[in-house]
Amino acid sequence: MKKIIFTILCPLLVFSACGKNSDSDNGGGNVTESLAKQNLLRAIQIVDNAINCHFTGDGMAMARYYNPYTGIRSEEKGSVWMYTSSIEAVNAILHALQTQKDHGDTELYDLHFTKYTQLLNKLYENAAYYKGTFTLTSYTQTRKWSVYGVDRGGSKGSAFVEGIHNVYDDQQWLIRELVEAYKLTGNNIYLTEAEYLTDYVLDGWDCVPDANGKEYGGITWGPGYVTKHSCSNGPMVSPLVWLYELYKEKDDQITYRYISTDGSRKTMNMKKSDYYLKFAKAVYDWQKNNLMRSDGVYYDMMGGCDPTCDVVYETVNGVQYRQHVNLRDKVGTAYSYNTGTMLSGAADLYRVTGISTYLDDASKLTKASFGCFAKKDATVSGYYTYELSGFNNWFNGVLMRGYIDVYPIFKNASVCIGSFQQNLDYGYEKFLYKGFLPTNLLLGWSHDNSNNSMEGMFTFAFAAEYATLARYEIEK
Repeated sequence: MKKIIFTILCPLLVFSACGKNSDSDNGGGNVTESLAKQNLLRAIQIVDNAINCHFTGDGMAMARYYNPYTGIRSEEKGSVWMYTSSIEAVNAILHALQTQKDHGDTELYDLHFTKYTQLLNKLYENAAYYKGTFTLTSYTQTRKWSVYGVDRGGSKGSAFVEGIHNVYDDQQWLIRELVEAYKLTGNNIYLTEAEYLTDYVLDGWDCVPDANGKEYGGITWGPGYVTKHSCSNGPMVSPLVWLYELYKEKDDQITYRYISTDGSRKTMNMKKSDYYLKFAKAVYDWQKNNLMRSDGVYYDMMGGCDPTCDVVYETVNGVQYRQHVNLRDKVGTAYSYNTGTMLSGAADLYRVTGISTYLDDASKLTKASFGCFAKKDATVSGYYTYELSGFNNWFNGVLMRGYIDVYPIFKNASVCIGSFQQNLDYGYEKFLYKGFLPTNLLLGWSHDNSNNSMEGMFTFAFAAEYATLARYEIEK
């Protein structure tokens, strides 16, 4: 209970020392606590520790790796995607705290909500180290944009973002968290930034009409690429639905840019709610129609560029625009997060439209993905093993969130969700070390201490999973 007492005395942005063992290392709270509260306390513990171990300075520079056995923090800085994982974890905690309060339990909300609201704001303000400005010629316009680059710059606003140095999926993960942050705090700065970045991402939608007058569709991986990826489309569906919900009772307008069948560029004003829902459906449909595999999950991307994989341009009425490039092939590994975003997207679209196709998609995709990604008894008897190579630990967290989003409309998702709760608890109870969980929750740490460096985004993913499971336990 030491940490709880300390937090009562100093509730604002106070965290335990990096890697310091505490009473909460042995259970995350009193053993009589409900599962929801235990999950939330564990999420809080993991985030507090990770913030102290991975971040340095007033600018919140994030070390990509930290080794709890050696105390070594890597010189390599996390990318903006990795940095966003910390915002995701904080938002997940805030959402769980709010949910507990809404269901009549204000204890943890009163202790922690203000602290994490302030941490969220600090993380957002220092995300500006990844921000830069460049001019982009797209399918419909040439415009200067200030967006988030892959790599951290030396000062706020100085990051290099030209060409392949920014990608649309990085903006999309941020948009998701910014809309979530606005819904949790009511701070308009988050909504304003989310809508600006949404405008930027949808500027990358391939609105060139085909021979039948239908848009080719799809969002390329980034402005410097021509391939169209699951990860640069699926993550955009849910935040577009959320933006629709924020504006559905309002008359706010937005400029819609498109291309007529004669190749001329047109604009028209639309209600924001109509615009956001239109694109949510269009992006979802594009990915479903172009990247679904025969086993029901999703390929990584559309490739096979014809005639070139270079960005090409055309001139129409004396003005240069980006030109469509044909893509022939569905290729790449089926990653769990590309299924997770479509699960969440189907659930959100069904909630706001009531269209049965989305419900059918959600139930089929739940079954197909669990069969594809979860292997029972492969590592520990009675437990499900998920792929952990590369960035799969974070990918799997997106899949878990998809199952939780689907649960209200497809209760069988509870089995899938339960596998994540089991694995987290197994790792926590057997292998927690100085506030860190190992990359492999079922096998634990390496015997060679030098091999125990943890990706920061994996640690934040575990925290986000615990916090999201806390909300699930309350709401189900």
